[in-house]
Amino acid sequence: MTAPAPMPQHAPPAPGYASPIPVTRSHFGHALASEWTKIRSVRSTVWTLVIMFVLTVGVGLLFAVALSSQNEVEMPLLAGGFFGLMFGQLCVITLGVLVITSEYGTGMIRTTLTACPQRGRVLLAKAVVFFLLAFTMTLIACTLTGLIHSSMLADQEVPYYAIHDEYLEDSIENGKLVATSGHWLGATVGASLYVSLLGLLGLGVGGLLRHSAGAITTMLGVVLLPLLTALFMVGEGLSSFREKLIEYSPLNGLATLFRIPIEGEAGDTGWPLLGLLAGVTLAVLIAAYARLTTTDV
Repeated sequence: MTAPAPMPQHAPPAPGYASPIPVTRSHFGHALASEWTKIRSVRSTVWTLVIMFVLTVGVGLLFAVALSSQNEVEMPLLAGGFFGLMFGQLCVITLGVLVITSEYGTGMIRTTLTACPQRGRVLLAKAVVFFLLAFTMTLIACTLTGLIHSSMLADQEVPYYAIHDEYLEDSIENGKLVATSGHWLGATVGASLYVSLLGLLGLGVGGLLRHSAGAITTMLGVVLLPLLTALFMVGEGLSSFREKLIEYSPLNGLATLFRIPIEGEAGDTGWPLLGLLAGVTLAVLIAAYARLTTTDV
């Protein structure tokens, strides 16, 4: 009778691998740092913001030079800043779209969502980083443009027939143009918030469409189409709808913050339209979050 085979001897377990990198629980700050690294290391961010700055300040400067050669001015002191920002906002909108659609175009979104499975955290981090960057840069450009207009046009006289103009009643002091604290707040902080929200809306639309060209085209339509459509509504029966279309158009909201409304009453500040834009932007971002969390990628 043969002896039973000896039981195999198992080697003692090897000691576990200890990573030299400290393992910590991820949080929202890590997502913010990641999105900030991505947005500042992409060339399109730098070029887009530089072009926005040049357009806003450059067109504003040209406008101030043109007005300074005249003896009389018939608009609020800081109103000329609108014309540069009207072009500069397109750059901010484009950047807002590219913040998210560029990752879908390159497939980088898969890596992002693998590193941070909390998809809501990713979208929120993108929105916060972009909004703060866009607001800061736009505020600097608007403030510089306002200072240029204030220094070049503050001594301009207002024509006698415009002294009692309802749109200029709070912009005249001793027959000359002045800018009140409300004017400065609207033309700098208000305008910067408005443009940044438009860019954030572009980010939300980009999250829904996931295609750069489609999202940018959609946002251009949102900004330009209401006003362009209203220009061709010439019938009397369409007058009421035309006025509302112009009043609630994005360009009119921005112009009202500079106290030169395309459609509206004297004394309108643009802050209610800013609140409306914030509500629309929030709704689109919620829709983008819903799509991001209910699809594979």
